[in-house]
Amino acid sequence: MTTDRAAFTWQGRPGRVVFGAGSLQHLERELDALGLQRVLVLCGPQQRDGAAAIVARLGARVAGLYDRAAMHVPIEVAREARELAARLHADGTLAIGGGSTVGLAKAIALDSGLPILAVPTTYAGSEMTPIHGITEGGLKTTGRDERVLPRCVIYDPDLLASLPAPLAVTSGLNAIAHAAEGLYAQDGNPVLDLMAEEGIRAIAAALPQLAKGTGSGQAGARAGALYGAWLCGTVLGSAAMGLHHKLCHTLGGSFDLPHAQTHAVMLAHTLAYNASHAPHAMARIARALGAPQAPQALFELQRATSAPTALRDIGMPEDGLDRVADLAVKTPYPNPRPLERAALRALLQRAYEGAPPLSDA
Repeated sequence: MTTDRAAFTWQGRPGRVVFGAGSLQHLERELDALGLQRVLVLCGPQQRDGAAAIVARLGARVAGLYDRAAMHVPIEVAREARELAARLHADGTLAIGGGSTVGLAKAIALDSGLPILAVPTTYAGSEMTPIHGITEGGLKTTGRDERVLPRCVIYDPDLLASLPAPLAVTSGLNAIAHAAEGLYAQDGNPVLDLMAEEGIRAIAAALPQLAKGTGSGQAGARAGALYGAWLCGTVLGSAAMGLHHKLCHTLGGSFDLPHAQTHAVMLAHTLAYNASHAPHAMARIARALGAPQAPQALFELQRATSAPTALRDIGMPEDGLDRVADLAVKTPYPNPRPLERAALRALLQRAYEGAPPLSDA
């Protein structure tokens, strides 16, 4: 796969970003700009209190509240939320939460075209992509559709102050994965390369402070990580996904593993698998991390921030590894290195055990 960026196509996507501490104060203004008068507020159980406060604040502009957003967007949840939006005659959705909540808003938009205003409370980055995913029968199916790209995103670092340190770390590593794959995507370009490297740098610099959970540098670290998440999400929204995301979607959808933690465990290993076939990407990632080798540096960052390093520690059964390897090679998709079942099975075993990444570079 070529890493030549001399010829490329850049497609900018519509979408308004309001960034900064306290920027939630502009919520009504942004609803007005979108012409929304009856929004369905979406959140997960953990965000209910914050969402309820916004419901009270918006009053008659809220059609209803749905607080059952769940990881990997189960089809049953998507159907229930779609039916509620239709029954309440909502004219848009207000997604308050992480990737699961934004993913639910996308599932509604895919069915109805309702515009989304997203207020992220993690570093997932899903709010910057037209990628949607729904899990049914143990299989997660993803796709791209411009209708699901949020029309406006309000990034307020203050809203992440209560995010537990372990989740902040894994959420940030999840965002880094978005940018890392964009750097070796066959449809990448110089603009995305710049965004990806800067996004990785910003998040990696913030994670050690976020891992502490307290301290005077927290506000700056939250802002830096959220800035990085915005960039990394933009990269994911504009470039093809490769091995890393395909493996993580299989692991999450088939075995109900926690989304961010799965990405955190797998990233160093998938980068090591592709290292020899993507030197351009590895060089940029290493530079962003201030280290000589990208996979090893990411693994060390995981350990330094107490992120999970083993699939077995986040609920993966060892007897499911063969199924994951089989599914990984079942459907071809772009990836720098050809998909080799034996090598992928070995990669999964190392990730299961928490062993350091093994690069062929």
